[in-house]
Amino acid sequence: MDSLSKISFLAAEIILKNTTLENVRNNIAIVFSNDAASLDTDRKFQNSINDIDNFYPSPAVFVYTLPNIGIGEISIRHQLKSENAFFVFENYNANFHQNYENVLIQNNNSDAVLAGWVNVDAENYEAFVYLVSKNGVIEHTEKNLIKLYKE
Repeated sequence: MDSLSKISFLAAEIILKNTTLENVRNNIAIVFSNDAASLDTDRKFQNSINDIDNFYPSPAVFVYTLPNIGIGEISIRHQLKSENAFFVFENYNANFHQNYENVLIQNNNSDAVLAGWVNVDAENYEAFVYLVSKNGVIEHTEKNLIKLYKE
């Protein structure tokens, strides 16, 4: 796995391991975002193409040149066959996340949403991941998302 998939996968493990939402386990959507898509892995892949002495772009690296591959890894691990999306924004967009996640739940597309900001660039990484449901402990508002993200 590339670094973006690893951080996404590990954050999901922490959240889903402790969830009490067993009755919605198969209908958990995943909505992640970051500011660079899969740029960290894209650079590694480009470097393999640029290496004249050892030119053979690796399929194992190529497969991770899409940011939603981490979502696929999570879905396989937890046998999720639900909605998923990966968005790219300049910064964490709490307003977008709050609206998109609420629509998924209110329209009964999903019973819960694993969501957040997962970002990797070389040695810098960040993961802010949370689970949204109708029966959440914290109200799912833009204000609360911004507060939690900054903590």
